[in-house]
Amino acid sequence: MQAEGNVVRLPAAEPAPPDFAAFFAEEHAGLFKALYFVTGNRSDAAELAQDAFLKLWERWDRIERIHDPTGYLFRAALNGFRMRTRAAVRATRRLVPIVWTTDPFDEIDLQEDVRRMLLDLSPRQRAALVLLDMYGYGSEEAARIMGIRPSTVRALATQGRAVLRKGSHHA
Repeated sequence: MQAEGNVVRLPAAEPAPPDFAAFFAEEHAGLFKALYFVTGNRSDAAELAQDAFLKLWERWDRIERIHDPTGYLFRAALNGFRMRTRAAVRATRRLVPIVWTTDPFDEIDLQEDVRRMLLDLSPRQRAALVLLDMYGYGSEEAARIMGIRPSTVRALATQGRAVLRKGSHHA
Protein backbone atom coordinates (compact mmCIF):
# COMPACT_ATOMS: atom_id res chain seq x y z
CA MET A 1 0.00 0.00 0.00
CA GLN A 2 1.32 3.44 -0.84
CA ALA A 3 1.45 6.32 1.53
CA GLU A 4 -1.02 9.08 0.90
CA GLY A 5 0.32 11.77 -1.42
CA ASN A 6 2.66 9.45 -3.36
CA VAL A 7 2.13 9.47 -7.07
CA VAL A 8 1.49 6.13 -8.69
CA ARG A 9 3.35 5.97 -12.00
CA LEU A 10 1.74 3.94 -14.70
CA PRO A 11 4.00 2.29 -17.24
CA ALA A 12 4.50 4.57 -20.23
CA ALA A 13 2.71 3.40 -23.33
CA GLU A 14 5.11 2.46 -26.09
CA PRO A 15 4.68 4.65 -29.15
CA ALA A 16 2.93 2.93 -32.01
CA PRO A 17 5.22 2.06 -34.90
CA PRO A 18 4.82 4.32 -37.91
CA ASP A 19 2.33 3.14 -40.50
CA PHE A 20 4.04 1.44 -43.45
CA ALA A 21 1.21 2.34 -45.86
CA ALA A 22 1.54 6.02 -44.97
CA PHE A 23 5.34 5.86 -45.34
CA PHE A 24 4.94 4.11 -48.71
CA ALA A 25 2.44 6.72 -49.93
CA GLU A 26 4.74 9.53 -48.84
CA GLU A 27 7.98 8.13 -50.30
CA HIS A 28 7.01 6.06 -53.36
CA ALA A 29 6.76 8.81 -55.99
CA GLY A 30 10.04 10.43 -54.93
CA LEU A 31 11.92 7.13 -54.86
CA PHE A 32 10.55 6.15 -58.27
CA LYS A 33 11.55 9.50 -59.81
CA ALA A 34 15.02 9.28 -58.33
CA LEU A 35 15.50 5.72 -59.56
CA TYR A 36 14.20 6.67 -63.00
CA PHE A 37 16.79 9.43 -63.02
CA VAL A 38 19.52 6.94 -62.06
CA THR A 39 18.48 4.06 -64.35
CA GLY A 40 16.99 5.96 -67.29
CA ASN A 41 14.30 3.27 -67.56
CA ARG A 42 10.76 3.27 -66.12
CA SER A 43 10.40 -0.48 -65.65
CA ASP A 44 13.81 -0.83 -63.99
CA ALA A 45 13.00 2.08 -61.67
CA ALA A 46 9.63 0.55 -60.76
CA GLU A 47 11.15 -2.88 -60.05
CA LEU A 48 13.98 -1.43 -57.97
CA ALA A 49 11.55 0.70 -55.96
CA GLN A 50 9.28 -2.28 -55.37
CA ASP A 51 12.21 -4.44 -54.24
CA ALA A 52 13.51 -1.70 -51.91
CA PHE A 53 10.09 -1.22 -50.30
CA LEU A 54 9.77 -5.00 -49.89
CA LYS A 55 13.13 -5.14 -48.08
CA LEU A 56 12.01 -2.32 -45.76
CA TRP A 57 8.59 -3.90 -45.19
CA GLU A 58 10.28 -7.15 -44.16
CA ARG A 59 12.09 -5.16 -41.43
CA TRP A 60 9.19 -2.84 -40.54
CA ASP A 61 8.66 -4.46 -37.13
CA ARG A 62 12.17 -3.20 -36.25
CA ILE A 63 11.79 0.23 -37.93
CA GLU A 64 12.90 2.06 -34.78
CA ARG A 65 16.38 0.56 -35.33
CA ILE A 66 16.67 2.03 -38.83
CA HIS A 67 18.13 5.51 -38.45
CA ASP A 68 16.92 6.84 -41.82
CA PRO A 69 14.21 4.76 -43.55
CA THR A 70 14.41 6.88 -46.72
CA GLY A 71 18.17 6.40 -46.84
CA TYR A 72 17.64 2.68 -46.29
CA LEU A 73 15.31 2.61 -49.31
CA PHE A 74 17.91 4.31 -51.50
CA ARG A 75 20.67 2.02 -50.28
CA ALA A 76 18.56 -1.08 -50.96
CA ALA A 77 17.56 0.21 -54.42
CA LEU A 78 21.09 1.23 -55.39
CA ASN A 79 22.47 -2.09 -54.16
CA GLY A 80 19.86 -3.83 -56.31
CA PHE A 81 20.84 -1.69 -59.29
CA ARG A 82 24.53 -2.51 -58.76
CA MET A 83 23.77 -6.22 -58.51
CA ARG A 84 21.75 -6.08 -61.75
CA THR A 85 24.50 -4.16 -63.51
CA ARG A 86 27.15 -6.65 -62.37
CA ALA A 87 24.96 -9.56 -63.49
CA ALA A 88 24.53 -7.93 -66.91
CA VAL A 89 28.30 -7.45 -67.23
CA ARG A 90 28.91 -11.09 -66.28
CA ALA A 91 26.31 -12.22 -68.80
CA THR A 92 27.95 -10.09 -71.49
CA ARG A 93 31.31 -11.64 -70.71
CA ARG A 94 29.82 -15.07 -71.22
CA LEU A 95 28.52 -13.86 -74.57
CA VAL A 96 24.93 -14.34 -73.56
CA PRO A 97 22.88 -12.04 -75.76
CA ILE A 98 21.03 -9.35 -73.82
CA VAL A 99 17.82 -8.07 -75.36
CA TRP A 100 17.33 -4.42 -74.58
CA THR A 101 13.79 -3.15 -74.74
CA THR A 102 12.65 0.42 -74.57
CA ASP A 103 9.52 1.76 -72.98
CA PRO A 104 7.75 4.23 -75.32
CA PHE A 105 6.66 6.26 -72.31
CA ASP A 106 10.28 7.00 -71.38
CA GLU A 107 10.42 9.67 -74.05
CA ILE A 108 7.22 11.29 -72.85
CA ASP A 109 8.44 11.78 -69.30
CA LEU A 110 11.79 13.38 -70.09
CA GLN A 111 12.53 15.77 -72.89
CA GLU A 112 14.84 14.12 -75.36
CA ASP A 113 17.75 16.53 -74.93
CA VAL A 114 17.65 16.29 -71.12
CA ARG A 115 17.44 12.51 -71.37
CA ARG A 116 20.51 12.40 -73.62
CA MET A 117 22.47 14.55 -71.19
CA LEU A 118 21.46 12.38 -68.24
CA LEU A 119 22.41 9.22 -70.05
CA ASP A 120 25.84 10.71 -70.65
CA LEU A 121 26.34 10.38 -66.88
CA SER A 122 27.42 7.13 -65.30
CA PRO A 123 24.85 5.51 -63.00
CA ARG A 124 27.08 6.39 -60.02
CA GLN A 125 27.19 10.04 -61.08
CA ARG A 126 23.39 10.07 -61.44
CA ALA A 127 22.98 8.43 -58.02
CA ALA A 128 25.31 10.98 -56.39
CA LEU A 129 23.41 13.88 -57.97
CA VAL A 130 20.04 12.43 -56.93
CA LEU A 131 21.11 12.01 -53.32
CA LEU A 132 22.93 15.34 -53.00
CA ASP A 133 20.85 17.65 -55.18
CA MET A 134 17.36 16.14 -55.29
CA TYR A 135 17.16 14.73 -51.76
CA GLY A 136 19.52 17.13 -50.04
CA TYR A 137 21.67 14.53 -48.32
CA GLY A 138 25.14 15.59 -47.27
CA SER A 139 28.12 13.79 -48.76
CA GLU A 140 28.52 11.70 -45.56
CA GLU A 141 24.95 10.38 -45.72
CA ALA A 142 25.07 9.88 -49.49
CA ALA A 143 28.35 7.98 -49.10
CA ARG A 144 26.78 5.72 -46.48
CA ILE A 145 23.80 5.05 -48.77
CA MET A 146 25.99 4.37 -51.81
CA GLY A 147 28.58 2.39 -49.88
CA ILE A 148 31.50 4.61 -50.94
CA ARG A 149 33.66 7.37 -49.41
CA PRO A 150 32.26 10.93 -49.04
CA SER A 151 35.10 12.27 -51.21
CA THR A 152 34.06 9.84 -53.96
CA VAL A 153 30.44 11.07 -53.74
CA ARG A 154 31.62 14.68 -54.08
CA ALA A 155 33.88 13.78 -57.02
CA LEU A 156 31.07 11.89 -58.79
CA ALA A 157 28.69 14.81 -58.31
CA THR A 158 31.27 17.30 -59.57
CA GLN A 159 31.95 15.15 -62.63
CA GLY A 160 28.22 14.72 -63.27
CA ARG A 161 27.54 18.45 -63.02
CA ALA A 162 30.42 19.13 -65.44
CA VAL A 163 28.93 16.69 -67.95
CA LEU A 164 25.50 18.31 -67.59
CA ARG A 165 26.96 21.82 -68.03
CA LYS A 166 28.89 20.70 -71.11
CA GLY A 167 25.75 19.08 -72.56
CA SER A 168 23.58 22.12 -71.91
CA HIS A 169 25.94 24.32 -73.92
CA HIS A 170 25.60 22.04 -76.98
CA ALA A 171 21.79 21.88 -76.88
